[in-house]
Amino acid sequence: QVQLVESGGGSVQAGGSLRLSCALSGDTYSRYSMGWFRQAPGKEREGIATINGLGVIVYRDVVRGRFTISRDNAKNALHLQMNSLKPEDTAMYYCAAARTPEGLLVSLAADEYTYWGQGTQVTVSS
Repeated sequence: QVQLVESGGGSVQAGGSLRLSCALSGDTYSRYSMGWFRQAPGKEREGIATINGLGVIVYRDVVRGRFTISRDNAKNALHLQMNSLKPEDTAMYYCAAARTPEGLLVSLAADEYTYWGQGTQVTVSS
């Protein structure tokens, strides 16, 4: 059974930084494309960054240049370094995993992902 566990959320002032982490257990991590999603109150869940098994990365425009996604296949870990945070980045953040042939999927669409973590809250104050 694949499980994802996020960590690293918290509260920070605008302009600050946070680093989120996600650990996958229960299967071979390198076979999975991984993504970070977020959902603010009253809004739909949106994909903000994804990295596939080959290290191909896509960002949503609103976070490009501020957020950095990375993965460590040796440690089954996914990270999201968030810099220059803004109040509008306040949301529940989720990591997600999709197992596809050779882990090649590159997508910010939530319905492409099968496994989800429980979420970690990020709050940015002005």
